[in-house]
Amino acid sequence: MRSKQSASCAEGTGGLPPVIGDCPAVLILGSSPSVISLQKGEYYGNPRNHFWQLMERIAGVPADGSYTERIAGLKERRIALWDVLATCERHASCDQSIRNPRANNIADVLDNNPSIACIALNGKVGATRWMRRLMPDVMERADIRIFFLPSSSPANARLSLEEKAVEWARIMDCIKEK
Repeated sequence: MRSKQSASCAEGTGGLPPVIGDCPAVLILGSSPSVISLQKGEYYGNPRNHFWQLMERIAGVPADGSYTERIAGLKERRIALWDVLATCERHASCDQSIRNPRANNIADVLDNNPSIACIALNGKVGATRWMRRLMPDVMERADIRIFFLPSSSPANARLSLEEKAVEWARIMDCIKEK
């Protein structure tokens, strides 16, 4: 039986800080860190989440490296990482149960990093829904391509890892173009 614990999208500090290296080309946005990610202080900390396996397949970032090595690998490949939501309330890590969301300042990150050519939204239910609802101005920017990608979450069992990788590989074109 599932526990009825409540989880905040942000505990104390407002979620996880953005990961942005020099001259990023792609900004990957999730909806909000999972309970496990918040506990570990790591993006995509749930070992069942496919994110790091996807990064290994499409960008060559070793999924079995330390978190510090994986983050460095993303930065080297010009991939930035953050979440759409700064804070929210939700049941466990379920995106469908998000209430009282408050957005991160994505527009500011884009303005301060003009090298970002693409936003990759991790999940159509989570990140895409909240971007459309809370930041329509960012969604309409002509200078940014937006990719709506299948969620890397273990809850998204509709697609296999290989099928997800095909969709996610599209972001690599943004890196090659810059």
